[in-house]
Amino acid sequence: MATEVNTLMVEGTFADQIVELAHYIDTINKTNPSQGLSLDIENLVENEQKDEALKKVVDASSALSSAAEREFIPAYNLLVHLARSSPEFPTYLTTILQNLSTPPAASPHNGPALLISVLSTIFNILPTNSPQRYPVYRAILKVIAANGLYETLAPQLKLVEKWLADWNSTVEEARGLYLEIANIAEEADDEAEFYNFLVKALQTFSEDEAASPAARELATRLIKAAINLPSRLDFDELSTFPAIAALQESDPELFQLYDVFAGGQLEDYIEFNDEHEGWVEGNGINHDVAYRKIRLLTLTSLAASCPDRELPYISISRRLHVPSEEVEHWVIDVIRAGLVEGKLSQLNQTFLIHRAESRTFGKAEWEQVADRLDVWKHSLRGILDVVRNAKEQVKVHETREQQKVQGALESV
Repeated sequence: MATEVNTLMVEGTFADQIVELAHYIDTINKTNPSQGLSLDIENLVENEQKDEALKKVVDASSALSSAAEREFIPAYNLLVHLARSSPEFPTYLTTILQNLSTPPAASPHNGPALLISVLSTIFNILPTNSPQRYPVYRAILKVIAANGLYETLAPQLKLVEKWLADWNSTVEEARGLYLEIANIAEEADDEAEFYNFLVKALQTFSEDEAASPAARELATRLIKAAINLPSRLDFDELSTFPAIAALQESDPELFQLYDVFAGGQLEDYIEFNDEHEGWVEGNGINHDVAYRKIRLLTLTSLAASCPDRELPYISISRRLHVPSEEVEHWVIDVIRAGLVEGKLSQLNQTFLIHRAESRTFGKAEWEQVADRLDVWKHSLRGILDVVRNAKEQVKVHETREQQKVQGALESV
C-alpha cells in the first residue's frame, strides 16, 4: 500500500460510465438490461438525476462480489471513480467497504489479494490528510486479519502513528486501531510489534481513565505479555502508566507479580508462588518463561550492585538457585540478552563485570551513581597527586643538573 496520492484514470463521461456499470451489474445478476438496473439508470441520467442514479448503482454494487476475477478490480475502480464525484462519497464509501469485506466468490485463492488491491487504491486516491482514510485502513486490517496476510501490513507499521495525526483521529479511533494491529501482530507471532502496539494503546488512556474497565483490561494484558514474551526484559517503562498503577487496587496479585519483575529477585518470585499457589498458571502466565526471566533479571541486579565489579560464581549459584556447573550458562544467557557485559574467569571462578543494566532507576540507583562518582573522584585525586609529585621531582632533578653544570663551568 503506497502512501502517495494517486489519480484513478477512467475514460468517458459520467453518463456513459454509470450506464456501463449498470449494464455490467445486470449481466452479473443475469437480468435483462431492458428491465433491470440499466433501464432505471438510463432514465435517471436522461432526466439529469445524477445523484439518484449514483445512489442506485452503489446500492446494487454488492453484485460485484460475483464478478469474474479479471474484471473485479476494473469494475470497482469504475465504481469508486463515480462515487468520488459525489458529495455523498462518505456515505457511499460505507457501502463499498461493507461489500469489500468478503472475497469475490469467483476467486477463492486470490480473493483476499484482490480486496486489498481495491482497498489500497481507495486509500491512495484519498488525500493524505483525509479522515476517510481511517475506515478504509480498518477495512484493510480486517482483510489482513481474516486471511493471515501480516506480511502485507508489516512494512507500513512505522507510518501508523503519523497517519492518525494526519487524519486528526480521535483518541478512541487511535486506540481501536492500535489494538487491532496488536491482535494481528500477536496472531502472526511478531512479539515486538504486538507488544509495541499494546503499549501505544495503553498510552491513549488519560490518568482520569486509568481505573476504567477498558484500561484495566489492557493493562492486565500488557503485564502478562511483558512476563510471557521471552524477549521482553524491560519492565521499568510500564511504571509510568497510570493504568498499571491502578491495578494495585483492582488486581493486587497481578500488580504484586509485576512489581517482582520490575525490581524484585528470584526469592520474591518464589515467595509469591508460595503465597498464591496456582495463581500464576491459573491466570495465563507461563511459569517456565517467568522463572527463567526472573533468574536473568536477578543476575542483572546482582551484577549492577556488585561494588568491585567481580562477581564470584558461588554468589551467582546461591542467588539463582542453580548448581555451580550451570553458572557460566546463565552468565552467557544474560550477556546475550544485552543486560550485562563482562568476561568469565574460569581460573578465578569469577565474572568480571564491564557493564550492567539498572532494572529501575530510583533513589537506590542514584546513590550507587553517587558512590561510584566518589570512588572516581578519589581515584582522580590520587592520579593528580602522582602527576604533581612527578612534576616536582622532574623540577628538582632539572635544578640539580643545572647546578652541576654551573659548578663545572665555574671550576674551569
